[in-house]
Amino acid sequence: MSPNVLVTGAAGFIGGSVVATLLSGSAHFPAKNLFAAVRTEEQAQSLQPLGINVLQLNLQDEQEVAKAVLQNEIDIVIHTASSIDMRLAIHLIKALGKRREATGKDTYHIHSSVTTGYSKECGWPYREVKDGDAVYKLEKELNDQFPIRKTNVAITELAKERGVTNFIVGVPFVYGTGAGNWKKLSQNIPATIKASMALKTVYKFDQDSDFLAVHISDLAEYYVLILRKILQGEKIPSGEEGYYFAVAHEVGWWDISQGLADALYARGLVTDPTAKFWPSDDMAAEALELPRQYVRLMHTAHATIDYKNRYPLGWQPKWDKQMLLASLDEELTATLQYDKGKTTLFDALDASN
Repeated sequence: MSPNVLVTGAAGFIGGSVVATLLSGSAHFPAKNLFAAVRTEEQAQSLQPLGINVLQLNLQDEQEVAKAVLQNEIDIVIHTASSIDMRLAIHLIKALGKRREATGKDTYHIHSSVTTGYSKECGWPYREVKDGDAVYKLEKELNDQFPIRKTNVAITELAKERGVTNFIVGVPFVYGTGAGNWKKLSQNIPATIKASMALKTVYKFDQDSDFLAVHISDLAEYYVLILRKILQGEKIPSGEEGYYFAVAHEVGWWDISQGLADALYARGLVTDPTAKFWPSDDMAAEALELPRQYVRLMHTAHATIDYKNRYPLGWQPKWDKQMLLASLDEELTATLQYDKGKTTLFDALDASN
């Protein structure tokens, strides 16, 4: 009998794609055991045709989360709703702890973090890290206030205290068109496309960076692989040792910018075929609709992660750098078709500062 699995952020870019992948022919997870947490009635209605259990759930309300987990007998949570707001993960882990106490069964929390927390631009002072490294101990030793690392440490310790098996997935720059029913787009490329059309010019920062990257379909499969290991009873590293990095390849932002300039110019959407430097970070923040303190960081930070081992999941991503650069006209088409405005992640960043 399959356990019940809750995906948070199920109307989002990542969460929606995880739900779609779980229901696909390759994974074929039973719809009756799949629960999807969303924020609004409109989002809930968009997911109803999937035949899954859709919960309109306020993850900021601890009691509401506990009630949802206990009443729906949730044993596994794939948390994609936020890597910034620590409260959401804490509420989920506490609820899973109560579920474990009530049933004696193991419960699991798969948390979505981001890889930029391991870049010097974000204050990471240590060497390169990889799957299986003692990342928790380094974050604990650093003991700073950077929100991603602070959240990772807090939920790792809480999960251990409550007896919940915890995994942290470091998510890099994500691209491609999502497979979910609601939000189809990521952040950086669509934001650049919209700003470029408004300004009639593609802009880039005066500092290039090789981004760690993954296509959304490969990332969704990564989550499914972890879930599959759990369902098969395979003991993979968790807790303090349970940090994973879903990185498929690297790509330079200047290469992406020029590829977008080529695609936009070919359609007559910009007046210059060459990407130019942003005149100022203030102009970039306004045009890209991003917080001023994060806008350069999001386009220049380089995380020091050795991702080639891909231990211990046996993950085989299909997309690489060449495929990404060859798909930028498709990114343009998708942005024109599916754009729904600024993501809630960056609303949260604005609210927290």
